[in-house]
Amino acid sequence: MTKSIVLAVNGTKKTINVDPEEPLLYVLREEFGLNGPKFGCGLHQCGSCLVLANGQSSYTCRIPCSDFEGKKIETIEGLSKKGKLHSLQQSFFEVQAAQCGYCVNGMLISALELLRKNPNPNNHEIREALNKVICRCGTHSRFIKAVKKAADSQSKF
Repeated sequence: MTKSIVLAVNGTKKTINVDPEEPLLYVLREEFGLNGPKFGCGLHQCGSCLVLANGQSSYTCRIPCSDFEGKKIETIEGLSKKGKLHSLQQSFFEVQAAQCGYCVNGMLISALELLRKNPNPNNHEIREALNKVICRCGTHSRFIKAVKKAADSQSKF
């Protein structure tokens, strides 16, 4: 059974007809054409599917899209403005933080959530924030360096 719901994604509101129990991850891909959030484990454990919902990181692989109605949803695609990378994305690029790229979505979302709450985190706080995302390539030290670099840039998050 489909239902009409309104989702606000990256500053754009869109009314869609969808099964309200459909996980947000699939709605983002099929209805919005966004593929930043990835399907990783389907168990809310790896962090590949994270988005920000009202500023809080939220798993999207199992949570129904209807639970996000009325919330401000942000994906990594919404970070860039006018074709220019967000300072956090630029930092990830500059320190070559991504290997396979599968976890990068979750790392960026987790880092952004942290930097908005604490614009000058120490290494321990960065590690704690990124801990909810599994990186199978083992590049955590580069992710920490990238977040620290972004924090040091004094950008607005």
